[in-house]
Amino acid sequence: MKVRTVTMAVLALAAASTAARAADPRYPDWPCTQAKVPEISLAAVWAGPALDDVQTKWKDDARISALVSKLSARKTPLDEAEKSVKEFLAGSAADKTANAKLLFAGLFDTLNAQRSQVMNGLERVSRKQRDAADKIRDETIQLQALQGATPRDEAKVEALSNELVWKTRIFEDRHKVVRFVCEVPTAIDQRLFALGRVIQQEME
Repeated sequence: MKVRTVTMAVLALAAASTAARAADPRYPDWPCTQAKVPEISLAAVWAGPALDDVQTKWKDDARISALVSKLSARKTPLDEAEKSVKEFLAGSAADKTANAKLLFAGLFDTLNAQRSQVMNGLERVSRKQRDAADKIRDETIQLQALQGATPRDEAKVEALSNELVWKTRIFEDRHKVVRFVCEVPTAIDQRLFALGRVIQQEME
C-alpha cells in the first residue's frame, strides 16, 4: 500500500509539472509556474546613459571586476551590496559616470549569465524528472503484474517495491528543490534592478 501511495503521489506531481510546462509550448522543459523570460532586457533595468562604449571593458578593470563579483554573489546581502556601490562611486570623483557605466555593464553581463546557468539547470532537472516519472510508471505496472502472478515471487516483489520507494523519494526531493530554485531567476532580476537603481541615483 505504501508503494502504491507514494507512486501515485509522484505520478500526480509529474502530471502537474507537465501541465505547468504546457502553459508555454515554446519552452517544453521549463518546470516553473513563473513564466520563462530567457534574458533580462537592458531597458527593463537601466535608464541611465547608453552602455555601448563600455560593453566588456569592465573586465579590464581589476577594481570593477572584483566589485562585480562581490555584488553578484547571492551570499552578499542586497543592503550590503547597495552600500558597496555607494562607497565605490562616492570615491570615483571625476570618473564617476564612467565607473558607474562599467560597474552596471559588469553586473548586467554577470547576473544575466548566472540567470541563464540557473535556468538551464532547471530544464536539465526537468528532463530528468520526466524520465524518472516514466520509469516509475513502467515499474509500477511491473510490480502490479508481479503482485498478481501465481505463484507470486515474494523476493522480486520486495526488491521492486524497495526500488520504487527509493526512486519516488528521489523524485519528490528533486521536486522540492526545483520549486525552491524556480525563485532564483526572479531574485536575480530584483538584485540587478535594485543595484541599477542605486548606481543611477549615485550618478545624479
